[in-house]
Amino acid sequence: MRNHLLGSLLAMLVAMLLVAPASAKIWDSVPDEQLKALEIDRDASPKAFYEALSARYKAELTKGKFAKWWEPIPMDQYLAPTLFYSPPPGLDIEVSRSQCADCHQAVTHGWVKSWEKSVHANLDEIRGLPDGDVRAYKKDIIAEVESNLHSLDLLAADQTLKNVSCIDCHMGVGQETGNHAKDLRMPDRSVCGTCHLRQFAEAESERDTLVWPQEQWAPGHPSHTVDYMANVETATWAALQQREVAASCTMCHTNQTKCDNCHTRHEFSVVEARKPQACATCHNGVDHNEYENYMTSKHGTVYQTLGHEWDWNARLADAFEAGGQTAPTCQTCHFEYNGEFTHNVVRKVRWGFLPFQNIVDNLDDPWFESRKVAWQSTCSQCHSPRFAKTYLDMMDSGIKEGTALVESTRKVVQKLYDDELLVGQKTNRPVPPEPEIAEAGGFSSLFFAQGNGTTLVDRTFAEMWEQHVAQYMKGLQHVNPGGWTYSAGWSDLIKDQTIINEQDTVLRARAALEERVAKLEGATQQSAAKVSSLAPASGSIQLASLTLDADYTSGSLALLGGGLLFGGLMSVRRAPKRKEEEETA
Repeated sequence: MRNHLLGSLLAMLVAMLLVAPASAKIWDSVPDEQLKALEIDRDASPKAFYEALSARYKAELTKGKFAKWWEPIPMDQYLAPTLFYSPPPGLDIEVSRSQCADCHQAVTHGWVKSWEKSVHANLDEIRGLPDGDVRAYKKDIIAEVESNLHSLDLLAADQTLKNVSCIDCHMGVGQETGNHAKDLRMPDRSVCGTCHLRQFAEAESERDTLVWPQEQWAPGHPSHTVDYMANVETATWAALQQREVAASCTMCHTNQTKCDNCHTRHEFSVVEARKPQACATCHNGVDHNEYENYMTSKHGTVYQTLGHEWDWNARLADAFEAGGQTAPTCQTCHFEYNGEFTHNVVRKVRWGFLPFQNIVDNLDDPWFESRKVAWQSTCSQCHSPRFAKTYLDMMDSGIKEGTALVESTRKVVQKLYDDELLVGQKTNRPVPPEPEIAEAGGFSSLFFAQGNGTTLVDRTFAEMWEQHVAQYMKGLQHVNPGGWTYSAGWSDLIKDQTIINEQDTVLRARAALEERVAKLEGATQQSAAKVSSLAPASGSIQLASLTLDADYTSGSLALLGGGLLFGGLMSVRRAPKRKEEEETA
């Protein structure tokens, strides 16, 4: 009997330990800067932490300061669901947890098939993994999620999570039923953060840790956690009348609004999210061609030739040891900071999206230096520290040279604009639509071309500062030689400078010629007036009295005009005498 009671007590204690929340201490991967901004102590409960984090997230996600100039189109409800999503009309029905998959199997079977392959649908499979399996770390993540839900009172303290189904994400975690026309939602970051609180917090901490010392960028910019606001608070974007074009910008600027840019629904595959292709949809093209530069670098070559041999199920921290990885990917470099891997990918950012002169001027600031040291540590996982520092030094020097080229050209463009010498500037250069403002070679030059609102100089310079120098910088940063020399980089910058310098020469020569012609025309008119005023009543002309302005006589065109005028007057003077001689004869 006694042994039976002891056994029962032991079983109860084990059960309590299994369902008890993990330590209330907020994870070390959450930076102090974020806790300070939220006014949260590190020993706060997951509930208190989530509520503070979610409240700030929703408060700062708005239509932006240019809200009155644009209205959402139907597609925007999927890009910013927090702001614009509404359930489809006509389905005013109550649905149960089990009915979602059954119904959508016939309607959108692709969703269901993806979900059935996901970890969300197979939690027990993860729980049953042996500790030696590279996926076994996910058991700790499930326990962490359950602890969060216990604290939020969304999962009973004596329960474990059976699975994560459609209704949890699209109506409410733990709900059994809901109304399709009233309760349906499109998940945003805060919905994912209900369960994945640590990852939500790490990602949101980008706005707290990326605070530029000389205000080169606004706090948190450029990063995933403010990318939607960076989009809607761009004047050119708000001014676009073609909202479908604007939607294209927004489709990449949605990491702030949701998580499925990287973790594609409905499988949310970690394997997919860990491969460089997961970044390619947004990080490609004319102004941030990171993917192309990576793939054609030696790092990318190794990935493409040997990556199929790596075990992509290993977590990032174990990618080299357990996963057999032999070259870095986007994820192994950008998620790592001082040996730890988190969803804050900007802890080492030094140049941002574009190189600015006020970054060049402050690279010896401790803020920049400490981040360079962090990058050296990252590179030293595969290279010697000296090699890493040597390359990073060369990279900085190269970016400085590209920045200097842009800034020297900027002065030429601005002077043309200030002198009103750009084509059409005095005749048909309309101001851009509000809220954009007129400027030389501005961002709007890539999207508006009414009249001469955009000229060859404007367009070329816009490509230079917004695209080509960015490509040049990314080539250097991702170790792709062609990317910063011939393919896209220095060669394109020189082409831009060539076009603008030639236009400067042509436009200034044209302006000088127009000024000279105007002066000559003015002198001609003035001299003709003087000649007319000197003509005597008898019709004779006293040649000694004919005087011409010095400015007038200084040009060959002026002398020719004066000669023609004099010859014409003399022929008029002689005509009557010739007529008299003919009559006498």
